Amino acid sequence: MITFEKVTKKFPLGNVALEEISFEIKDNEFVFLVGPSGAGKTTILKLILNEYPLTSGSIMVNDFHISSKKFHDVEKLRQKIGMIFQDFKILNDKNIYENVAVSLKIASFPSAYITQAVGEALALVNLSKKAEVFPSQLSAGELQRVAIARAITGDRDIILADEPTGNLDPKTSWEIMKIFKKLDGKKTILFATHNTDIVNSMQKRVFVLKEGKLTKDAKKGGYDL
Repeated sequence: MITFEKVTKKFPLGNVALEEISFEIKDNEFVFLVGPSGAGKTTILKLILNEYPLTSGSIMVNDFHISSKKFHDVEKLRQKIGMIFQDFKILNDKNIYENVAVSLKIASFPSAYITQAVGEALALVNLSKKAEVFPSQLSAGELQRVAIARAITGDRDIILADEPTGNLDPKTSWEIMKIFKKLDGKKTILFATHNTDIVNSMQKRVFVLKEGKLTKDAKKGGYDL
């Protein structure tokens, strides 16, 4: 579960990124974050990752009270969260298997577990046959599938996706959404996007953000700004 209570985030020069945002997201719920550029979508994702200190308010992520001054378990928090970016952030000098496995190796998971987890993730995104291929040999859509596989390995409960279809054509974007549909109900997913068709078609919970404020919370919403 993710809970924001009157969360405000101001940056040093006075820019207010979020202003008294409150919401609760249940385990395994799928939520779209929509709104103009600069509305606060990415700030919400980064606050969940504990990349920014809060100005005021409180944030709970699962059992972690991450806004507390006594919170020091950032590594444990991030081990439960997978992040997917618009620009993929794939390591070009490593093959696909190594890209998906890298975070598990850093976290010192056993080799047998890594082999099984990476294999299952690559199967889910339909890349099992390309485990030894390098990123330069893949299309943009395939690279984003690698990023999704990397994000879901390691028993992560929460998936944060920041414009994951932003660099993809419409056909490839829908192929990516088929993977998210497989994850729906199995992970807590926050999906920031400008893609009107995807939001309207999926009919999931939608948070509308404008100028740092949560202006709408629709249970089965569309892209309504």
